[in-house]
Amino acid sequence: MQNRVLLVEDDEELRQLLARYLGNQGFEVREAGNGLDGLALAKDLDCDIVVLDIMLPDISGLEVLRQLRAETHLPVVLLTARGDETDRIVGFEVGADDYIPKPCNPRELVARLQALLRRVAWDQQAEVDASRTYGDLRVEPAQRRIFQNDAPLDLTATEYEVLQVLLAHAGSVVRKTDLMQWALGRRLAAHDRTLDMHISNLRRKLGGDDPARIETVRGLGYSYRVPA
Repeated sequence: MQNRVLLVEDDEELRQLLARYLGNQGFEVREAGNGLDGLALAKDLDCDIVVLDIMLPDISGLEVLRQLRAETHLPVVLLTARGDETDRIVGFEVGADDYIPKPCNPRELVARLQALLRRVAWDQQAEVDASRTYGDLRVEPAQRRIFQNDAPLDLTATEYEVLQVLLAHAGSVVRKTDLMQWALGRRLAAHDRTLDMHISNLRRKLGGDDPARIETVRGLGYSYRVPA
């Protein structure tokens, strides 16, 4: 079955280029040229993933993402201006799963989408009874949810992946290179702060009063400490 992608981009030439490339790579593509149309299609269509430009003519892509996150955990990849780190940070805080700077390489976009979709599909195949508990956290792979004191954490698809990898190796150091590959499906590149941003969001969502829960091990990676 084809993966269904919603492409929200106001630059018609770029949108058509990406849509054509995605279609040639086996994706079923739906398009929107502004934020309101993209938001309506994302809510109405049974799509698997969204590619969302931040700079849109009516409402911003970040506002589209905010409204989507109020209703769905649908994976979202942002298209951001190259070098604009502020947009990327805010995007992750709002709930983006990944980003690609513009002008983007269509081949890289496809690789990012396929990696994210593989991670989602892998966890959806998990057994219903394969829940695991780590202190006050409970992982329910079949639901792709993590609960803290029986309350569901509001995690993006990528935040879920990062946290469940750290939990699976609780008490041990997970190297950044390994965490990037296992959770995001790609190699760690120089100056790529994507993983750091996801960790920052997870610390905030897990409760900022316990910053040592996810410990930074300088020069190596991160370690999850199960609270006593």
